Amino acid sequence: MKNRPLIGVNTDFRATAKGRTPHSFIHSGYFECLLAANALPIFIPPLIRESDLTPILDRLDGLMLTGGDDLDPRKMGLAPHPAVTLVSERREIADRLLCKHAQQRRLPTLGIGLGMQELNVVSGGGLYLHLPEDLPKSIPHRDPQGGAHRHLVVIQPGTRLEKIYGPGEVRVNSYHHQGIRKLAPNFRVSALAPDGLIEAFEGKDHSWWVTGVQWHPENEGNISLDMQLIEAFVEASAKKSAPALAKVG
Repeated sequence: MKNRPLIGVNTDFRATAKGRTPHSFIHSGYFECLLAANALPIFIPPLIRESDLTPILDRLDGLMLTGGDDLDPRKMGLAPHPAVTLVSERREIADRLLCKHAQQRRLPTLGIGLGMQELNVVSGGGLYLHLPEDLPKSIPHRDPQGGAHRHLVVIQPGTRLEKIYGPGEVRVNSYHHQGIRKLAPNFRVSALAPDGLIEAFEGKDHSWWVTGVQWHPENEGNISLDMQLIEAFVEASAKKSAPALAKVG
């Protein structure tokens, strides 16, 4: 790839607490996988003013929305739940802005874990707050001790993910206790867990390359096909930037 696309990557945020100063941070796997796919990652701090965010988005070719803790149930019209670990309010506000602008701009977007859930909620979808209670017959979707956990997903035929992963079943890593209850109308299912939970979606509109996955393709324990997902996202971002580069030339 001659011209390396610029991929925005949102960062997490921790506010001031006892013995801790406020800081923003990111798991290294997110930028390492982009570098391996010949893209240039650009970190986006949790900006809550559109006037600060839009000049950055103007320069980006793609957007990666990272994993993290849970969205505030109250902002989805739901009651608080003891199993929910809230993402910082500042990050949630910033991430919702990113999702809105990515859709408006048709910016190639890959949502991972929480990023997938945010895309769905901002687009009009809904979430299960705690799978062990909401879907008691579901398969385990995380290790209660916090260790590595994997399960099968079934790739749906005729989807973008089928072109990337191939048909049939794939074993993926899994760390989540929430999931998609209602899929937003502008997305379609591209992978399901054996219990029927949506594990991946993609956009219906061909003018917007957007994919959300509940698993984590950036993790060290990923499979080689996960890297092909990252590469497909980077390729879509590079195509987005191509007309602008040609115009400058």
